Amino acid sequence: MVATLSPAPGPAPRPARIRARGPWARAWARFRANRAAMAGLLILLPILIAVISYPLWWRYGPNDIDLRALNQAPGAAHWAGTDGVGRDILARLLQGGRVSLTVAGVSVALSTAIGFLIGAMSAFGGRFLDGAVMRLVDLAMTLPPVIFLLVLASIAGTGIWPTILVISLLSWPVLSRMVRARLLELRERDFVVAARGMGAPLRHLLLRHGLPNSIDILVVYATLQIANAILLEAGLSFLGLGIAPPEASWGNMLNAARSTVVMEQYVWQWMFPGAALVLTVLAINFIGDGLRDAFDPRSELN
Repeated sequence: MVATLSPAPGPAPRPARIRARGPWARAWARFRANRAAMAGLLILLPILIAVISYPLWWRYGPNDIDLRALNQAPGAAHWAGTDGVGRDILARLLQGGRVSLTVAGVSVALSTAIGFLIGAMSAFGGRFLDGAVMRLVDLAMTLPPVIFLLVLASIAGTGIWPTILVISLLSWPVLSRMVRARLLELRERDFVVAARGMGAPLRHLLLRHGLPNSIDILVVYATLQIANAILLEAGLSFLGLGIAPPEASWGNMLNAARSTVVMEQYVWQWMFPGAALVLTVLAINFIGDGLRDAFDPRSELN
């Protein structure tokens, strides 16, 4: 019987290294795969850079008056033309963007904080507090939003901070319900039950467990709500209840150009703020939709 020698076994093939990615990395990968979201980001970033940095490179201020250039069409001296009192449209457009985005950002931050705290306290505060808070939320959601907005604006007055207050008080109820629904599910999990059984205070539950597990809801809501807040500010300013002249905002620039003569003969006075408003809101909505898909665990890259 002849024994056959089998070849000596070589080194085992090295398994391919699989790089584990965290949830934020997977969300970023899904966001980058969304073409509309990336297009919105490419539109929004130049607008933000121009709005923030324009005093460094543009020679006119938003309230500088040039009596020799009343209602002047766009040209070499004034790239976007001037208005009826000789103010540079581009300077007012960029300053108006700064004001509108500041109002939207601060009001959304406040409404997000209010909505999270109310929803989290309702979820973790017990049956009695949950019932009382939800009845308050139901009452806030049943009020007609347009009438409620106008009443609040007439009470608070005009200006940047009154406008921020009005938008903040109008925007939190929907978020509070979303946070409550997420945290009602979370509070039944073992680690939260154990923390409550060990006597963890409400603040610990909110900051240690509630906030990290609601961050996706808060990010998506805040992004989409910024676009809504920009439109609310523009609407209030257009009606004379938001940002009052001479301070510039996209809404009161459109309000100043609403006459028939301006709309027919000086189209640059309403075309540029209208285009900036539309482009900014569309870009933010695209980004918000991309973030919503990116944070959805059911979304996977093809």
